[in-house]
Amino acid sequence: MSLPETNKAGPFPPEGVFPPLPAGEEGGKTMRLQVYLAHSGVASRRASERFIVSGRVELNGRRVTKLGVTVGPGDEVRLDGLPVKIEKRRRYLVLHKPPLYLCSSFDPQGRDLALDLLPRDIAERLYTVGRLDYRSSGLVFFTNDGDFAAAVSHPSREIEKEYLVEASGHIPDEVPEAFSRGVAIEGVRYQARSIERLGSRSMRVVLIEGKNREIRRVFSHFHLHPEKLHRVRIGPVCIGELGPGESRPLTKAEIQGLGKHDGSRIQHK
Repeated sequence: MSLPETNKAGPFPPEGVFPPLPAGEEGGKTMRLQVYLAHSGVASRRASERFIVSGRVELNGRRVTKLGVTVGPGDEVRLDGLPVKIEKRRRYLVLHKPPLYLCSSFDPQGRDLALDLLPRDIAERLYTVGRLDYRSSGLVFFTNDGDFAAAVSHPSREIEKEYLVEASGHIPDEVPEAFSRGVAIEGVRYQARSIERLGSRSMRVVLIEGKNREIRRVFSHFHLHPEKLHRVRIGPVCIGELGPGESRPLTKAEIQGLGKHDGSRIQHK
């Protein structure tokens, strides 16, 4: 599957680009290795930790496999043998991901990547925040700011994610009732913040935890198949008129609404 190479969002306006990232933790001269990777646009902090533990990261020519290592000025960091450096600018984008696009930086099966739908003039390395599975569509974020990614992804933030779901058949009343109360599946508890029935086969579902494939697992538990799973909102950010494959910068107000309630270090000067 392919979409037009041009993006209706066009070039980023000035408010879509923000100042350089801080030199290190709390503005100091060193930072943890996983934070350095996250601020370099490699991956989220959690994913960067997995890269370290799996032995894919080198610091000054030595392979690092344990967390807790710090990076200072003049240190050389490599991932899979390639040099990694802190990005000079921070980017925050929202993309309307179509179905059959993968939220990953690489796919050995050669499937289309959501990352490739972003405008071609972006120089920074970006990664996904708020992933959607291959068959699902709707809003996903892209950034190179590890602090922002961590704030948006942490369960304690309870950021709402709103989905429109269409099933292959009639949805029995027991499904929304159980999902609202909380249902345990293979030792994991899934509970929606709110559910609204839209029709015999469709529902609006609001989640806050963001467990992996949560809606699909609950539907499968009741022997249902979601034919369409479409995310229309993440926190204050709504899909609006953003068409499939289109992207735009997050506004300052949206970024603040997503990650600034706790006074984190994201600055907009």
